[in-house]
Amino acid sequence: AERLESIEECLARLSELAGDHVILVEGLKDVNALRTLGIEGEFYCVQSGGGPLKAAEHAWREGRPAVIMTDWDRRGGNLADSLRRDLESLCVDYDDAVRRDLAVLCRPYSKDVESLDSAVRLLRERVELMKV
Repeated sequence: AERLESIEECLARLSELAGDHVILVEGLKDVNALRTLGIEGEFYCVQSGGGPLKAAEHAWREGRPAVIMTDWDRRGGNLADSLRRDLESLCVDYDDAVRRDLAVLCRPYSKDVESLDSAVRLLRERVELMKV
């Protein structure tokens, strides 16, 4: 129950940031999972959008800060590192704390953004069963 509450707090932070940030994700499945969880805003798919530099340039052109929401596996971590470097080189503010926090909280249940909605659903079901 505590883990679910912490995850939901992270998602609330992400939802708030989505109002004026560009959310950088790896692909469309990530967008779908986040929308299922109620996150609305501007998403940019890094993989199909031309890579980290193109993603950073997009945020820069939009004049908006970014949220790095790549997976928390090795590949997603490497992509997050590239995004940080490219965003910093263009002086674009970014948030990567939500990703970092979700990575710690979700690790036993999910290694990527696209399965985040399933992990949250599973935890909600378990919490409901504990109440019975």
